[in-house]
Amino acid sequence: MSDKLAKLIATFFYVGGIPKAPGTAASVVGCLIAVIFTNNLLLYILVTAIVIFLGFKVCSQVEASIGTNDPSCIVIDEVAGMLIALFLLPINGPILVTAFFLFRAFDMFKIYPVNKFEQLPGAQGIMWDDLFAGIYTNVAMHLAIRWAGVF
Repeated sequence: MSDKLAKLIATFFYVGGIPKAPGTAASVVGCLIAVIFTNNLLLYILVTAIVIFLGFKVCSQVEASIGTNDPSCIVIDEVAGMLIALFLLPINGPILVTAFFLFRAFDMFKIYPVNKFEQLPGAQGIMWDDLFAGIYTNVAMHLAIRWAGVF
């Protein structure tokens, strides 16, 4: 794949080029994609799988072409993580906001064993920490919703 196409995908159509908080912006994009596909489970799963597949495919190449470990412009991992975070959750304002901030916290603080995944080389390290932050968020949200009797 050409470096230009790989960078387009890894930056999620240049969202990663936003100068301030590109990961946060990509997480918002992930929320928007979840809202769009929330009423079609098959498409939601397909889109999520494609984003994850492409992330693993391009991140190592873009990282190598830039010459920096896990450069901030690579944000496809945040989009993928956010899609996992919102999987099978009822989509409404309070849940979106709570899941968004919870995902960002899990992504930033790298709770064990996520901190170990981040140390993996290339695409593995870039993608796995955010995928697990999404899983942590999803599990926490499902538990909270059930505990609160909302779902």
